[in-house]
Amino acid sequence: MERRSALKNLGGLLLAPSLTFGSDTAKKKRSLRIAHITDVHLKDKYDAPAKFAKCLHHLQQQNPKPDLVLNGGDFVFDMNKENLSTINDQWNLVTGLYKSECGIAAHSCLGNHDIWWFENNKGQAVYGKQYALDRLKLAKPYYSFNQAGWKFILLDSVHLDIDGTWYIGKLGDEQFDWLENELKITDPNIPILVLSHIPILTATNLIEDNIVNKWVMLGGEMHTDTAKIIRLFYQHPNVKLCLSGHIHLREKLVYNNVTYICNGAVCGAWWEGNRRETAPGYGIIDLYADGTFEEQYVNYLV
Repeated sequence: MERRSALKNLGGLLLAPSLTFGSDTAKKKRSLRIAHITDVHLKDKYDAPAKFAKCLHHLQQQNPKPDLVLNGGDFVFDMNKENLSTINDQWNLVTGLYKSECGIAAHSCLGNHDIWWFENNKGQAVYGKQYALDRLKLAKPYYSFNQAGWKFILLDSVHLDIDGTWYIGKLGDEQFDWLENELKITDPNIPILVLSHIPILTATNLIEDNIVNKWVMLGGEMHTDTAKIIRLFYQHPNVKLCLSGHIHLREKLVYNNVTYICNGAVCGAWWEGNRRETAPGYGIIDLYADGTFEEQYVNYLV
């Protein structure tokens, strides 16, 4: 009996450390939980409004509930060649659903489908990016903010190509200088998360079908100034995480100790199922005070 009692007590002592201290994650202090949603492509078709409302409900039911939503752009189905009446309808859906179905603060950047570049619309006050900026109440398409010990940098990655007929991913000289200064003035002990619509770095387009002998990366699929941005990040080790969308595929890669995550689209394949092997979904990212993070991709339609 005494031996049995001693073993029982010993068992309690052996179990105590795991119960008391838990995993490394449990010991770390979480600063913030973020929901990353991107590529909603909302219009009143394919039951999209109801599915988007389900997505917003789903992310707010996460435990713990996210503190912040980061919107990665492409809010509407497409502004490029639509008339103003159709654009108004699409954006009314977006803003109406956010107001009625989501109680979490959000920060946003623009996607290529949020920009009104149709040739016939030139000269109008809301031509280009202004309409979406007004709807999102943004003074500029790129900006930064600090929250819970992390710095967030939201980039404007979509620009007209030289011939003005299509878009490419880049920052441009003015925005690059701004980004360089933002990194320079940030305390190196403050971790940084960067959000863009077009991926700064991605391998997703290497899985396209019918590739013969070579891969072709279009300027609208990944930043064309990737090398320049990566060299800048290398000078600032507190850049920890870059989030993007645009490709509608889920991907995670690490280069120079920076993690690049391209999350799948809320709309999947434009509200018609999966985009290749990636289901419609959103990202959940837990940011920690020590600059580390944990992340997962969540399919809200299961």
